[in-house]
Amino acid sequence: MSANFNGDIKSFVPTSAEHNEFDLFITDLNGNLRGKRMPGSAQKKVFKEGVKLPRSVIGFDHWGDDVLENGLVFETGDSDGICMPVHPEPVNVPWAEAPRNQILAMMFDPDGKPFDADPRQILLNIVARFKELGLTPVMATELEFYLLDGKSEKRQVPEPPVLAEGHGRRLYDTDCYSIEEMDGLASFFGEVRSACIEQGIPADTIISELGPGQFEINLMHVADPALAGDHANLFKRLVKGVARKHDFGATFMAKPYADKSGNGFHVHFSLIDENGNNVFDDGTDAGSDLLRHAIAGLMETMADSMLIFAPHLNSYRRFAAGAHAPTFASWGYENRTVALRVPESEPVARRIEHRVSGADANPYLVLASVLAGALYGIENKLQPPSPIEGDAYAEAEERDLPRLPTRWDDATEALKESEVLKEYMGESFVRVFSAAKEQEQRKIQSRISDVEYEAYL
Repeated sequence: MSANFNGDIKSFVPTSAEHNEFDLFITDLNGNLRGKRMPGSAQKKVFKEGVKLPRSVIGFDHWGDDVLENGLVFETGDSDGICMPVHPEPVNVPWAEAPRNQILAMMFDPDGKPFDADPRQILLNIVARFKELGLTPVMATELEFYLLDGKSEKRQVPEPPVLAEGHGRRLYDTDCYSIEEMDGLASFFGEVRSACIEQGIPADTIISELGPGQFEINLMHVADPALAGDHANLFKRLVKGVARKHDFGATFMAKPYADKSGNGFHVHFSLIDENGNNVFDDGTDAGSDLLRHAIAGLMETMADSMLIFAPHLNSYRRFAAGAHAPTFASWGYENRTVALRVPESEPVARRIEHRVSGADANPYLVLASVLAGALYGIENKLQPPSPIEGDAYAEAEERDLPRLPTRWDDATEALKESEVLKEYMGESFVRVFSAAKEQEQRKIQSRISDVEYEAYL
């Protein structure tokens, strides 16, 4: 059956780089890139017809194995979907050893309908619901990562990198906001910045963070959540690729060091109306009723969304009191101990910062879940409790605010039972994602750890 998948891609004009190999990939629910490496001569055909991949690829477990319980394998004959490019032309991969392009795609059913378990399609569906209300989300992301010694990946043990540019010092100590650390890694960060420009990723500020070799790069806001998701998704690939070129490793793992800061993924968002006005702004420091409705919805859906924000076993090591990762659904003004922070700003820039997710999460699903919670609160005109002032860890417990799941299996059950997320993100997503997580849990539980051998052998 033929169908028109092209969407806003009007045409593809071959370039002088058409002879290059290219990678076409989609993003599975775990945030891993899956696809094919193809000859450059196939680019024009790909932009017209797409590339076939089994739809079950979307629901693979973290290690790329089929998940038989998700309903996408035997029940469908493991049928193909069509992966179509989401941008009008390929982009160069500047860190590749040989000339190569890349093409980001998302999956459709063979009849041309969006495949409802594709994470980018899930995000687009929620954005469309905002559009029906005359609202457009504006979103920006902040991603933390650790730069590692290049041998860490081979050894499977993280070790801080050695500063280059004549310093020769290994980064064992925390040196937050250090300019000297960035000076010692100037070549790496210079190439990251250059690659972001070449790939159209709007990188903004770079800071050293609370862990040895930990950094954060902020991506600028855009009035297109799917594009914001693209930026975050491709940025993670870019950082890892450039790091390897410089004989480093890079990880977005939530908690690579047990006694050091974890890697967070903070999301800033606001809503604009059809005239470009920020509807969270009412001219006051408190913000509008819509702001509070959105906050209330986010608080009510936060526990149900925890598997999205913390998708892996290691993810839950970030969540401990005093560790700068929230353990309660809470909010406040200019308070970094809460889950939902309203930053100090001019009223016209009034926004919400969502501080729960780890950097190991799928950017599309994180943005979709944030928007789903906000939309739920707006549509139902929910009201939040009073904002927290001071230490959210202590006050949230005193006020009996909703506690977030801090176990992987509990978060999985919360998602499976969430009627709100089934409505806003789709029953197919909940079924396929939770099945992958349950399979991963069974695999890990079947392995005996080094600690058990040390203690009991």
